[in-house]
Amino acid sequence: MLPVVAGLLLAVAAGGRGSAAGDQESPPGSRFVCTSLPLDAAGAGCPMPPVPMQGGALPPEEELKATVLQLRETVLQQKETIGSQREAIRELTGKLSRCEGADGKSAAGTWKPELGKGKDTMGDLPRDPAQVIDQLSRTMQTLKDRLESLEHQLRANVSYAALPNDLREMLQRRLGDLERQLLSKVAELEDEKSLLHNETSAHRQKTETALNALLERVSELEKGNSAFKSPDEFKVSLPLRTNYLYGKIKKTLPELYAFTVCLWLRSSASPGIGTPFSYAVPGQANEIVLIEWGNNPIELLINDKVAQLPLFISDGKWHHICITWTTRDGMWEAFQDGEKLGMGENLAPWHPIKPGGVLILGQEQDTVGGRFDATQAFVGEMSQFNIWDRVLKAEDIMNIANCSTNMPGNIIPWVDNNVDVFGGATKWPVETCEERLLDL
Repeated sequence: MLPVVAGLLLAVAAGGRGSAAGDQESPPGSRFVCTSLPLDAAGAGCPMPPVPMQGGALPPEEELKATVLQLRETVLQQKETIGSQREAIRELTGKLSRCEGADGKSAAGTWKPELGKGKDTMGDLPRDPAQVIDQLSRTMQTLKDRLESLEHQLRANVSYAALPNDLREMLQRRLGDLERQLLSKVAELEDEKSLLHNETSAHRQKTETALNALLERVSELEKGNSAFKSPDEFKVSLPLRTNYLYGKIKKTLPELYAFTVCLWLRSSASPGIGTPFSYAVPGQANEIVLIEWGNNPIELLINDKVAQLPLFISDGKWHHICITWTTRDGMWEAFQDGEKLGMGENLAPWHPIKPGGVLILGQEQDTVGGRFDATQAFVGEMSQFNIWDRVLKAEDIMNIANCSTNMPGNIIPWVDNNVDVFGGATKWPVETCEERLLDL
């Protein structure tokens, strides 16, 4: 638009000059033909004399020529201003594109600033989104100030022409578009910043929760392992009636013709406490089993033969249980808290206990070491599970039960490194023997 208008003005000036040179007036009814000329052609086709120095009155023709020259100079200045503003707009657009690209990489988790270096990854924009917004705002204000200055110059120099209004409207439209784009980018930056902050906070909170849970678990394990004052001062906890919580004795039994099994246990499960222990060998899953199943009394199975025991231990208190058996006539005895409550005979007489089996705590085995039934699982706590290869005297059993004697089993002793737990069963420090006695 600027070259066209300049050409029109120059053509008008040339026509006026021709009229003055000819010193003739235009005939009535004659018309002026306005032809647009490029700026570079205006000098060749319409040479302009130099502007006269100040002093003295100028004739109208010379004054018009001076005005045209001044207008042309102003137009050229505005062209240069518009060019510089276009460069500023392109620069801002490039910066916004790099900013948007950097934000996209940051949201995808692949863009990382180089710490410790002064060079910014967004050119000359600051890394901080708040500073980016601040700088964009200052740039907008600079453009507005330049537009106001341009309007002031246009009003002072060529207020009578139609060009300043058109130029002002064009610049205002461009500036309005640029302002909307900048505001949109700023809003996007704010959204990205907020989203990134929220995602980072949620991820950090989730990570801290997981780490705290791990630390608590490690502390529990360290506490559980370090709290055993001696290798036998621990208990096995089986809190749920399932087919996967159990303990396993690492050692196996030799061939036995007599035995004594003693243990401390506590359970309030109903109906029935389940199976405190079972011993299975190839060909016989019920080689030795102690079980209370459903509403039945506690039973002792040897080689799948059954004897009912007069024991009552499902009151949620600690009880000391001992069972003796000998292959001679299949005689058995049952002790609870040091007292003999029952005895019998003909329980698998003359049957030796087979060696090489698997000894499980808390489950009844249908095959060697497996096929557990949740309805027969033991629910509660147990400790001091010991086996001897002989029948202990009643006096020894009483001394063990009242804590006056510590006598580990000579076949299976209760030590930490001989007991493994599985499926969520846990080991904990056990109450002292005297504390267990107070619980009776």
